[in-house]
Amino acid sequence: MKVLIYVQHLLGIGHLARVSRISAALARAGDDVTLLSGGAPVSGFPPSGVRLVQLPPIRARDMSFSALIDDDGNEIDDAFKAARRDRLIAEFDAIRPDALVIEAFPFGRRQMRFELLPLLRHARAAKRPPLIASSVRDILQENRKAGRAEETLGVLRDYFDLVLVHGDPAFARLDETFPEAGEIAERIAYTGLVAGEAAISADRFDVVVSAGGGVVGRKLIETAIAVAPQFLGRWPSWCIITGPNFPAAEKQELTARLPRGVALETFRSDFPGLLARASLSISQAGYNTVCDILRAQCPAILIPFAAGGETEQTDRARRLEALELAAMLREDMLTPESLSRTIATMPQRSAVVLNLDGAAETARILRRHVAEP
Repeated sequence: MKVLIYVQHLLGIGHLARVSRISAALARAGDDVTLLSGGAPVSGFPPSGVRLVQLPPIRARDMSFSALIDDDGNEIDDAFKAARRDRLIAEFDAIRPDALVIEAFPFGRRQMRFELLPLLRHARAAKRPPLIASSVRDILQENRKAGRAEETLGVLRDYFDLVLVHGDPAFARLDETFPEAGEIAERIAYTGLVAGEAAISADRFDVVVSAGGGVVGRKLIETAIAVAPQFLGRWPSWCIITGPNFPAAEKQELTARLPRGVALETFRSDFPGLLARASLSISQAGYNTVCDILRAQCPAILIPFAAGGETEQTDRARRLEALELAAMLREDMLTPESLSRTIATMPQRSAVVLNLDGAAETARILRRHVAEP
């Protein structure tokens, strides 16, 4: 099966990380996978075995996502958009995929309509149209704009055969954050959560602190550094992972005042393995980080990112806390004192009962649907 996957990360790297896990599962199943990535390149993504087509990168200027800029910081113009659109269509024609998977859209990434709608129209008009699937996480960002849901439904009905929801319906159902999901119920398939493979790292740290991609993690990192000395008697080794997008100058400044026993690193490819050997994880509540925590069965404190009206991480963290799978501390309440109290009063963790096999199940679902008449 030839699979063409489109992903656009604008701020963090979560979308790219999840799609990379799915791409790797497809490749392991013997499929020919091409990943079209529209964000800044990130080392290690996708893994070997997946062909990467790096589009001219686009990123968000800030957390409002109101302006898109290129690699040089210039706002993208019509010529830039046209070049990207034409590149997408050319890659589609060269590959002629059996399945075309679009990550997030049309539930998100509306900023990319300038290239995605022409690609979808082109794919639908092909002599042998592919199966077209939307790949979406289980909990969506709360949408407050009138008419947006109807627009999303219209695009789904016109172009998409399948909606791959990367979650366990026992944990979160799509209709809880997209109430109109019932109108496309026959197209929805739950895959389970897309967790990484179980792993053990050669290194061991008692506490692992992580800030996702690193763009918005400064407060979390600084608070963890401030708290660490209080707990070094109990947990003598800490690893704080800033994320690849954390500013280098800020990392250098933090490194100069690290307490003993605390290491500061930019990125760890063995992150899931570190969690498997850790006694505590302190992190944001991004989809991929949570999946890694659940796979490792590591006790966790989640500080969900909530700036700019973001709701998805808070929703995810609350659900995990209700299941006694993690403790939650609100971002606006984060101080050294509140983090210390949360660490000291963490409850016993429950066993994981959620489906974490979402990457392999996505491959199976796509194969089954492509094989149908």
